Amino acid sequence: MGVAREPAPAKLVMAMLAPHEGWFDRAEGALRERFGPIDYRSDILAFDFTSYYTPEFGEGLLRRFVAFERLVDPGGLAAVKTLTNDLERAWAEAGSRRINLDPGYMTLAKFVLATTKDHSHRIYLGQGIYAEVTLTYRDRDWRPWPWTYPDYRSEAYHRILHDIRAVLVQQLRKEREQNAD
Repeated sequence: MGVAREPAPAKLVMAMLAPHEGWFDRAEGALRERFGPIDYRSDILAFDFTSYYTPEFGEGLLRRFVAFERLVDPGGLAAVKTLTNDLERAWAEAGSRRINLDPGYMTLAKFVLATTKDHSHRIYLGQGIYAEVTLTYRDRDWRPWPWTYPDYRSEAYHRILHDIRAVLVQQLRKEREQNAD
């Protein structure tokens, strides 16, 4: 029989999508209040992988990733997604969101995203939220699954996630050294 254990802490990552970069600053401020300091911020990227968001946001969408210094319990992902949904609703205008906030977490072995949409490969977490292992880390690279969105298959996103993973590796190394003392 296996023994239940607490999971290792994970790195909280937020993928933000908006038509104007000013929304990234606004969201980062609100997210820092809840999750603490940001220790990684990507450059702003053009989001041109799909037209899915065009009716709601218009053309010319931008993407930015941020990651938070404080590691989190991966079991809290549903609560994070609920909070980001609340922020999106609070900032919406005439029923349309101004920013899309997609929280996820990273461990050394995987990148997991939260979603409100059920599908055969998603696991229900509670509170109307599902989780999807979007990428796995194997042979020193991020590997997609058949269901991985096109943007998360891109080299640009993989470079960003490599950078975030490097920050996580350093955090975990430092934590191990401190615990050994």
